[in-house]
Amino acid sequence: MTTTPKIIVLDDDPTGSQTVHGCLLLMRWDVDTLRLGLRDSSPIFFVLTNTRSLTPEDATAVTKEVCQNLKVAIAAENIQDFLVVSRSDSTLRGHYPVETDAIASELGSFDAHFLVPAFFDGGRITRDSIHYLIVDGTPTPVHQTEFARDSVFAYHHSYLPDYVEEKTDGKITANQVERFLLDDIRNGSLERLLKLTDNQCCVVDGENQTDLNRFAQDILTAASQGKHFLFRSAASILTALANLPPQPISAENMAEYVRDGKPGAVIVGSHVKKTTQQLEKLLEAEGTEGIAVDVSELLGEGSDLSATLLSKVMKQIEEAYNAGNTPVIYTSRKEINFEDIKTRLDFGTQVSNLLMDIVRGLPSDIGFLISKGGITSNDVLSNGLALTSARLLGQILAGCSMVITSSEHPQFPNLPVVLFPGNVGDESALATVYQRLVKTVNSKQ
Repeated sequence: MTTTPKIIVLDDDPTGSQTVHGCLLLMRWDVDTLRLGLRDSSPIFFVLTNTRSLTPEDATAVTKEVCQNLKVAIAAENIQDFLVVSRSDSTLRGHYPVETDAIASELGSFDAHFLVPAFFDGGRITRDSIHYLIVDGTPTPVHQTEFARDSVFAYHHSYLPDYVEEKTDGKITANQVERFLLDDIRNGSLERLLKLTDNQCCVVDGENQTDLNRFAQDILTAASQGKHFLFRSAASILTALANLPPQPISAENMAEYVRDGKPGAVIVGSHVKKTTQQLEKLLEAEGTEGIAVDVSELLGEGSDLSATLLSKVMKQIEEAYNAGNTPVIYTSRKEINFEDIKTRLDFGTQVSNLLMDIVRGLPSDIGFLISKGGITSNDVLSNGLALTSARLLGQILAGCSMVITSSEHPQFPNLPVVLFPGNVGDESALATVYQRLVKTVNSKQ
């Protein structure tokens, strides 16, 4: 009988755990914290690097630091078999090949790295090596969506070999990429997997979870026979590799985790169109009170701009919560244009720091916290709540994870926190999560 390898996921924002449960999310990557993940009984754990919010240079440095510490931790725990996953966005945004190159340079001698961007819960499928986003029931090549025009991670191809050539600046040409098509996967790929060497770049189809479950079986068999694989993927392949039983408390019943039936708080940082639509629906739900944070107020001169804005927002939150409502704190929806990417990222950091000051100032007895947006969610866990690790409870909605803080947390013990990606769910999804937590389906008339 083959042993299951430990699945080590370096997640560039904290939403990649959106298809698994019961495992640890690590917000630090010192050797002792990594050993905690390696020792944990779950076959999978996540290191939340948040590199999607960083420059390519900083993303490289963080990824290398994680891997250097991982080498020490793996040796200390005597781990023989492991798979490494660079988990990123299912709409192809992120630092590829920067991160996989950094992992390979530190953990070395991979036989292949696989691009597996399918994420079925979010309506992303890959067919004939073309990656699609299902929009209103219609598969749309992902390069035709708003995500391909991202000001930091823009790209021009949905055909994954061409995407690889574009992103690697031709270092890997499209005709050098191995393609695992649906028929290949469904008929079994083990023989091909065993022949891969020299960090061969491969792209993988998937129309449903059964496809990736089948592929994962062959991957695990090949790994047990000595093959060393690296993945650049969205979340659905993780479900297949980890092969977990159903989560203990169903999505519909997760109000059981809410502290004392109290109102919660919602933090919305993501700016994609879908988030704005979801926010509008949420603010129609009974018991919510919208609090807009006009981030343009941070653009002037003076160090006290943030403190002034913070003071104003905290007063509004206190009034809403004391009235028995759940404050929904959201950044102004108008996108601000900047002269270059670094300036934009720096301003994003300034906004995030303000939001985290807001999180730290929330009433300590809130019943729950919903964090909307991947980078925002990472900051909430690692900065706002200052967590080293958190246990993943499961999904409250397809693609939306819930974690819980430890009972020893100095400010928010046993607080359930929903990590809601920016680009997941229909227009009512955010309202649905809120209603599941407050156990009400009434809306304002």
